[in-house]
Amino acid sequence: MNKTLESAAATIELRRLASGDFDEAVAIDAAILGRRRRAYFQARLKAALNAPADHVQFGATRDGKLLGYVLARRMFGEFGRIEPAVRLETIGVLPGEQGCGVGIRLLSELEGWALRHEIRQIRTAADWRRHALLGFLDRAGFELGRNHIIDCAVHAERLGQLEADDAGAPQARRGAEVDYGAPASNDFETLARDRSDVCGLAPGDLADIIAIDRQITGRSRDSYLTRLFDEALNDSAIRVSLVARKGMTVGFIMAKTDFGDFGRTEPTAVIDTIGVHPQFAGAGVGTAMLSQLFVNLHALHVERVETVVAAENFDLLGFFYKAGFSPSQRLALVKRLSEEKLR
Repeated sequence: MNKTLESAAATIELRRLASGDFDEAVAIDAAILGRRRRAYFQARLKAALNAPADHVQFGATRDGKLLGYVLARRMFGEFGRIEPAVRLETIGVLPGEQGCGVGIRLLSELEGWALRHEIRQIRTAADWRRHALLGFLDRAGFELGRNHIIDCAVHAERLGQLEADDAGAPQARRGAEVDYGAPASNDFETLARDRSDVCGLAPGDLADIIAIDRQITGRSRDSYLTRLFDEALNDSAIRVSLVARKGMTVGFIMAKTDFGDFGRTEPTAVIDTIGVHPQFAGAGVGTAMLSQLFVNLHALHVERVETVVAAENFDLLGFFYKAGFSPSQRLALVKRLSEEKLR
């Protein structure tokens, strides 16, 4: 960085984003992408106000003018992870200020916050075609993560294929995040979702979801699941999670709509976690839930559904691939932090 840029960077002030920064943040984002995304920023602001301890949002200013922002949130167990992490949702710098160190300063502020909260990883995802963004993340120290991002288009033909195939997966095993189960017979005349009562979450479902997840994973994720559950019930914009019942709760799928992290242009849903009671393995419960999720997303005009799977989880990858998922155009990225950042 030359002296002019160093001087410009030295005049930057960092602080928490406030509600009053909303319009400026939307304008910066529009200047970068060429379109306005008020709905995305409204959703992020609402989520931060509803759960301030889970969200961290910083702004960079000079003489009171917002030059850039970073939006992030804690991760408590998404996609089967154990270690805490921060998800970098988006970072933006006014085009005329790019290359002056604003983005690095914002990211450094986020890293310091993470370390003070004993978090050692920042995770994010970016389309491999966003070359400028990937270059910035590379310079900032991000590396390719080991997990796979996979996705699938939501359309009527896909729904019919899921219902006919009733795709299954292996039996439950201790330590696996999910168990889907292959169908017990080849009765293709009955739709998968008709063999289980699949419906939206109800306030009384949390205890059953926690119990099923504990049997599958062999560990307690009560806090993480409670946060997902509260989010699903209290935010109508992301209420796409489901449970399956066969006289009792036998499965769940926790999913949410994505509002456009890093400039995503199409409406997308993200599956955070899915589980089936081990006693009902082989009953097609997982496929029933996935099929109903596609029906609901299709009605909401959500065009794609995405999830993240560990590279070594061949059973889970097989289930999703059989259901029509394939590798996404987005890359999973991670930056590991060290205590030196605090010194």
